[in-house]
Amino acid sequence: MIPSGLMSFPLTPFTPADEVDTHVFTDHVEDQLAHGPAALFVACGTGEYSSLSAPEYAELVRHAVRVVAGRVPVFAGAGGGLGNARAAVAAASDAGADGILLLPPYLVGGTEDGYLAYVESVAGAGRLPVLVYRRGLARIGVTTALRLLDVPQVAGIKEGEGDLDSMARTVTAVRTSGHARAETFAFLNGLPTAEVSATACRAIGIRDYSSAVLCFAPDIARAFHTALTTGDTATTDRLLAEFYLPLTALRDQVPGYAVSLVKAGARLRGLDVGHVRAPLVDAAPDHVDQLKDLLAQGRRALAETAGAGGGAAPAAAEGAGTVRTPGQGASAAPAVVAPAVAVAP
Repeated sequence: MIPSGLMSFPLTPFTPADEVDTHVFTDHVEDQLAHGPAALFVACGTGEYSSLSAPEYAELVRHAVRVVAGRVPVFAGAGGGLGNARAAVAAASDAGADGILLLPPYLVGGTEDGYLAYVESVAGAGRLPVLVYRRGLARIGVTTALRLLDVPQVAGIKEGEGDLDSMARTVTAVRTSGHARAETFAFLNGLPTAEVSATACRAIGIRDYSSAVLCFAPDIARAFHTALTTGDTATTDRLLAEFYLPLTALRDQVPGYAVSLVKAGARLRGLDVGHVRAPLVDAAPDHVDQLKDLLAQGRRALAETAGAGGGAAPAAAEGAGTVRTPGQGASAAPAVVAPAVAVAP
């Protein structure tokens, strides 16, 4: 089942000895849950899926399922070579995950027919609902999207290419196809720093998105989502201009910063998530300083917008080093959950 709302994509913390740190991961997941995501997607792109060994992956997903304990759905990443992707689906299913985000295959490209066969094979490795990530080598045109409706386990598409013209045609084609699943097939905005494209995506029928900012500035991410869904353009415009657009410019300076900056932000928040694994590189000190300034600027903009009558202020201001654990601080923001998408067995 694919819920609707703001989606969390937790980081994978590593110890100085380069082992997965499940203790920090627990704190991170609890902090995410406190801010009301509709679902958690673990061991995906932000969670450095491609760097995890099979045992690390299986334990991380099992641990996430234990920590979440049914409070929200837990999706796990899968992808890469066909054999690895199928094995990940089987491991996630055994670990109790609620669904799969199918990441693009690695290096080897092919036709849309070939990619459809890849999706069918991976989805067939388990009985979990699968979101197909349209990004990189994963090419999905209108015709292929319509054919995905006939793959029972495929519950929707996550858009990561940024071709809104193509996605608009895809959404319209699916919704007007007359297929039994036409209205329940999910579409998710998965572009890097998705808030920048959130308004445009909503205009073509893609209302839900994944937020990397939720990992390190959940107060800003939640306030933006609330403003977006309530039509508070004063808040969304101010946050875009003073936080999200400068953040995107900083992210684009170095390949891999879509993950590295998020980890740097989590460390600024007081969560010792450790380093990124190669080939990613950790954020440079001067870029971390810029990120710290951007966070202060974003929170200042948010406070000033609220003071001017905006309605999207967080329950309490959050600065660096304010990770909440259960029972501390303000109460969790409620998840925005629409009717779930059923996947045929």
